[in-house]
Amino acid sequence: MFLHLIFIYIVIVLSAVIHEYAHGFVAYQLGDSTAKDSGRLTINPIAHIDPMGTVLVPLLFMTLSGVFIGWAKPVPYNPLNLRDKRYGSLKVAIAGPASNFLIALVLGGIMRLVLAGVLPFVASQQFIDLVGLVVFVNIFLALFNLIPLPPLDGSKVLADLVPSLARGLYQIGFIGLFLALLLAFYVLGPVAQMLFTIITGVGI
Repeated sequence: MFLHLIFIYIVIVLSAVIHEYAHGFVAYQLGDSTAKDSGRLTINPIAHIDPMGTVLVPLLFMTLSGVFIGWAKPVPYNPLNLRDKRYGSLKVAIAGPASNFLIALVLGGIMRLVLAGVLPFVASQQFIDLVGLVVFVNIFLALFNLIPLPPLDGSKVLADLVPSLARGLYQIGFIGLFLALLLAFYVLGPVAQMLFTIITGVGI
């Protein structure tokens, strides 16, 4: 059980690091070098560790409830430097969750092919279960970060699409994070399980 939790924690940290790197990478491709200049355009986990989101929250939730939620330190970027002034911020915001969905799609697709016998790869059930866990964690992280409440990525996407509504939501500050955690507890689990089944072809 302890090793299982450690594995989940490592998956969360690495997935969150890739998530933040994706933000910085897209911003850099759009003309903003803020992340690169601050040493954050890297997949080195140390550069992205957030004491609360990468350490306290994941360990606390996993220990008390088995739920895995986490995030890394936000990658800085300057929207004024982006070449795409209209949707540049939206592209940067969506890049993080998109990277998690991409991980889930690639590994989940491989998992589906292996289970269907299409790929000539013999894997133990334990290995399949671990790959499935990585897929599920990344689906969950993507969905969690797409919740349109500050300070999550979904709120930044909403700010570009519906600015008037986003301004009202930003007034609630970090209360949005606690509301997002409630949604994660009661809503995201079933949605993540449905997407997992669609991607891998098996239940969880």
